[in-house]
Amino acid sequence: MSEHNSEKAEPNLTPLLDMVFQLITFFMLVINFKGASLDLSLKLPVLGSARPLERHGNLEPLLLNIDATGQVKVQGKQVDVEQFITKEARFLKNQLKILGTPIENGELPVPVIVRADRSAPFHLVNHILKICQDQGYRNFSLSAMSREEKH
Repeated sequence: MSEHNSEKAEPNLTPLLDMVFQLITFFMLVINFKGASLDLSLKLPVLGSARPLERHGNLEPLLLNIDATGQVKVQGKQVDVEQFITKEARFLKNQLKILGTPIENGELPVPVIVRADRSAPFHLVNHILKICQDQGYRNFSLSAMSREEKH
């Protein structure tokens, strides 16, 4: 055997690794995290005229999940609603200030989507809406199902 035949050729893996890295980056950028913000254990009220929310603008809505006991969850974590809403409103006001978007009449241009369990006491839901209003949120959407789910 000749000397050069015993040497093994090693492939250059750099282009392959670059492509894999680019694919991972692509999927991380396009993945939809909205599903993680929905609490699927809630039993929403049934309303025949329920329809999807129409979004205007490029700001993400504030999504609040209220369970049967009135506890608020955001992104699957239980939060103190007053602290959370205050912090979110302050952050949004700063963001709008940086973007140069005026806040008219103290109203924040972000809709609040309330997903309350059908057995949640109304006075607790109303209290949460009042906290949002005190911080400047005026556009509310209450989530409901158009028909009962079959299990």
